[in-house]
Amino acid sequence: MTPMAQSEATRAIAGRAPIIPVLVIGDAARAAPLAEALVAGGLPALEVTLRTPAALDAIRAMADVTGGIVGAGTLLTPEDVRAAKAAGAVFGVSPGATPRLIEACIAEELPLLPGAATATEVMTLFEQGYDMLKFFPAEAAGGAAALKAIGAPIPQVSFCPTGGVSPANAMSYLSLPNVICAGGSWVAPSDLVAAGDWAGIEALARAAAALGA
Repeated sequence: MTPMAQSEATRAIAGRAPIIPVLVIGDAARAAPLAEALVAGGLPALEVTLRTPAALDAIRAMADVTGGIVGAGTLLTPEDVRAAKAAGAVFGVSPGATPRLIEACIAEELPLLPGAATATEVMTLFEQGYDMLKFFPAEAAGGAAALKAIGAPIPQVSFCPTGGVSPANAMSYLSLPNVICAGGSWVAPSDLVAAGDWAGIEALARAAAALGA
């Protein structure tokens, strides 16, 4: 799978809803009902970050949820890529990009949403064939104003900003012509997940899905 084909795939996934939930899951037993609530609320693409020992088991559980499109976030190494693909991830997200990580995604045929924060990083990835990128860390890297500025000379590249995106500032990103969607963790707060408040999470997902209306 070439970088161009990867970007075609991630662009299609990103276009399914205005928000991709960024999930840090500590208990894999809660993964399936969490995914069901988010999908029911209108957010089918789910990014499970590889930040906990339960992450791969959570991906396995979510992969069976009807309507869900489960990806692995925080991919750092080729080993992460192989483990994520084996667990059932259908796309990957990384905070940055390295040659070894890109090579692994090509070999495993795992569509990658690679991270970039500067014009040089964007240009380097675009030169390789990636035109759908993660803008990270969005707020720390200058927020919507920085992403708008990058888009002026490089309009060919689209983004999913992640990192500090919230209900308060999401529309400042989503209104930009070079933004397809944004990543956010607020739709699955740890207290609601711990309480098993799936109705509450579904309501948050519905509100997030409505941002694209």
